[in-house]
Amino acid sequence: MQYKEITSVQNQLVKQILVLKDKSRERKKTGLFIIEGQRELMLATKANYKIKTVLFYPDLVSDDDLNSLISSEIERIQISRDVFEKLAYRSSTEGIIAIAEMKQHRLEDLIPIVSGPKKNPLILVAEAPEKPGNIGAILRTADAANVAAVIIANPKGDLYNPNIIRSSVGCVFTNQIGVGNTDEIIAFLKAHEVSIYSAILQEAVDYHKQDYTQSTAIVVGTEATGLSDAWRLASTQNIKIPMQGEIDSMNVSVAAGILIFEVKRQRNFK
Repeated sequence: MQYKEITSVQNQLVKQILVLKDKSRERKKTGLFIIEGQRELMLATKANYKIKTVLFYPDLVSDDDLNSLISSEIERIQISRDVFEKLAYRSSTEGIIAIAEMKQHRLEDLIPIVSGPKKNPLILVAEAPEKPGNIGAILRTADAANVAAVIIANPKGDLYNPNIIRSSVGCVFTNQIGVGNTDEIIAFLKAHEVSIYSAILQEAVDYHKQDYTQSTAIVVGTEATGLSDAWRLASTQNIKIPMQGEIDSMNVSVAAGILIFEVKRQRNFK
């Protein structure tokens, strides 16, 4: 099959992709972002992301590979090695770079999850996460526990930063994600009768002493600043992980994993 081909790194589409990768402002303005890798593209397609264009390096990906990943209606562009090496964020990109449309991640889109037939959703809330690696690790943990939704409060950047997609191993696509400010999220959870358990030291009890078998939101903050007072005041109960060493905090994704898997344990991992 003959495809349109790009061989110059000065091509306008190549330049656009580089800007989308590097600039959050450009992603927000256009509503577009970049996906690298066959697994990531497969997960995005499965999650009903709209894929606009796929660029591929034929030495690394075949027509059969492309046909298994995307529908025939999606534009396919063959690229040279120079262009691929210019665009590839990492060496294991597997010859595929795609342009896709962002999702909105509105809280109201989560209403069927928190009010649907599953009466006790488990929701993970992360307030003001900043480091892409931490956000990616949180999303991987949420996927591993099959939480009902992840909500990001007061985000410092956008979810489609290539570092987040890479560090989440595509789990930015596998999770149901909502975004809002802290007050909006607290109101949303309370309106849908979701119990709030905030990981904060003040007025807290050990995390394993609570019953999480009903609708539950586990809320974590950053290592540097923790959670805002709004979460302390809104909590059904503040919870803490007993620390037995010299330091008094741990990585946010590790703390999230400990807490949500205690919820899963109480629910017999259902």
